[in-house]
Amino acid sequence: MIKTDQYAENIKQHAVRFTDTTDLEPIIQAASSAKYVLLGEASHGTSKFYTTRAEITKKLIEEHGFSFVAVEGDWPACFEVNRYIKRHTSDYSNAREALYSFHRWPAWMWANKEVTHLIDWLHAFNLKQNKQVGFYGMDVYSLWESMEAVVQYLEKINSPDIDKATKAIECFEPFHRQPEQYGISAAFYGENCMSEVIDLLQTIQQKRKTYENDPEASLNLQVNALVAKNAEAYYHAMVTNGNESWNIRDRHMVEALHYIGRYYGSESKGVIWEHNTHIGDARATDMAQEGMVNVGQLTRETYGADQVYAIGFGTHRGSVIAAGKWGEAMEVMPVPKAMPGSWEDMVHQAGDFNKYMMFTPENRELFQETIGHRAIGVVYHPEMEQFGNYVPSRLSERYDAFIHIDETSALSPYIF
Repeated sequence: MIKTDQYAENIKQHAVRFTDTTDLEPIIQAASSAKYVLLGEASHGTSKFYTTRAEITKKLIEEHGFSFVAVEGDWPACFEVNRYIKRHTSDYSNAREALYSFHRWPAWMWANKEVTHLIDWLHAFNLKQNKQVGFYGMDVYSLWESMEAVVQYLEKINSPDIDKATKAIECFEPFHRQPEQYGISAAFYGENCMSEVIDLLQTIQQKRKTYENDPEASLNLQVNALVAKNAEAYYHAMVTNGNESWNIRDRHMVEALHYIGRYYGSESKGVIWEHNTHIGDARATDMAQEGMVNVGQLTRETYGADQVYAIGFGTHRGSVIAAGKWGEAMEVMPVPKAMPGSWEDMVHQAGDFNKYMMFTPENRELFQETIGHRAIGVVYHPEMEQFGNYVPSRLSERYDAFIHIDETSALSPYIF
């Protein structure tokens, strides 16, 4: 039985109250020596998670030399933002126009006022720098957009490999941009495009040096081809094995991160924005029992725990942007008070104010009990929260630090 009062007392002893980003300096300093800083969120629609992550990101870039931001977003849309902040295009006159590149649902995750402020800052920061800071998407969903980007680039440079790219995209055309249709066909009827996209990716990898007259274009080409390969596998697995599709997605994100890191060089450092369920080590949750991995686990295994600093986020109550069903219109929803006995509830009991905890060898064992930790996705039903929105977690193993914002409010998305 969890002794709630004792846990609240432990939290009270080891948590630090904060009112603005300057109070988070100890976390920023601890994170700054890592190669990758993973910034989480307990939902995809909470304003304060975005603004707090943005302020931490600015500090890491400006004061500690971090090279890029990589987010849980589509590569093609994020690459348009990257082009804007580096002044590689005149297509956009401001950050808001660049963020309209996010068309696929849920567009509100990135096309919002909070992200606009960060993109404005990155654009202004890059004006003063020789070495430009980048902005990239790590996700796997943009199969058709990525395939089209590959074809367009190969056509532009008159590449002899255009036939392979055309053959690959033509293979997907009968499915009319419906990933569910493709997944069913691939899983149950053996009609898939795996050989075409693997052949294309291998060709691009073998010939990548031929594209290095424009290194950013080469990176764009390689990752779009990678997205096509892994998206094909993701949609195939999605129909028959949900856990494996999750693993394909998170492995893809770590693979995309490798490409970005290689482009910026061995000394580069990156800031990663993703949901807690991706950046918090899966081995400290019930995901491990289901054979699932995530970005937090994989980056620690790949680069070493000392080179990854994961910061989780949580809230006790407030409001959030989400939808009732996948693909439906977004709406502002209430976030009820945290479930009694959850991490969020106990952090709140330790004081109804914003606070953070840093987990160290001296205090880590105090927070290793498996306790429910709230997770809100793009689809949310507040009235049913206790039945599926709490992930059993050992908080001090899942994260290196945890930021609690006691009362939160919904994101400010643009209306399309």
